[in-house]
Amino acid sequence: MPAIVVPFRIGSAKQRLDTGLRAALAHAMLEDVLAACREVGPTTVAGEPGGQGAAVAAALRPGPALVVNADVPCVTPDDLRRLAAAGFALVEAPDGTTNALSLPDGRLFEPLYGPGSAARFRALGAVPVSIPNIADDVDTLDDLHRLRNRVGSHTAALLPVTA
Repeated sequence: MPAIVVPFRIGSAKQRLDTGLRAALAHAMLEDVLAACREVGPTTVAGEPGGQGAAVAAALRPGPALVVNADVPCVTPDDLRRLAAAGFALVEAPDGTTNALSLPDGRLFEPLYGPGSAARFRALGAVPVSIPNIADDVDTLDDLHRLRNRVGSHTAALLPVTA
């Protein structure tokens, strides 16, 4: 069973969600991701000054690990098990960033996040895996509405308010 790290920007999550419910939506999505993760392995929320890469690097330990972003509220435990079984792998977001990583050992992690990060992780040997529930992240209200029938219960509870 892999250890799972979920990076989360505590004070400034989801800045592109143009709504007064930004913080509530970010936390709801985090809760949906955590619910799926906790069924698969021990889970840590990582938030460190210095960005996502620093937060993940500080939280990872030796041994199998998954890194799953907090803005993929459609993720299921089966999706995570499939990712873990893929070895050194990544799930790419439509914009070329990285939504999740599977690491045979946490010590393999390199802090390569940001625009184009999926290509940088592939250059290190990570194999792309197509898992739609992880690839579909939420950056905008349009994303949220597009995924509304697949999100977890915490995020779904806020959807009537944002419609």
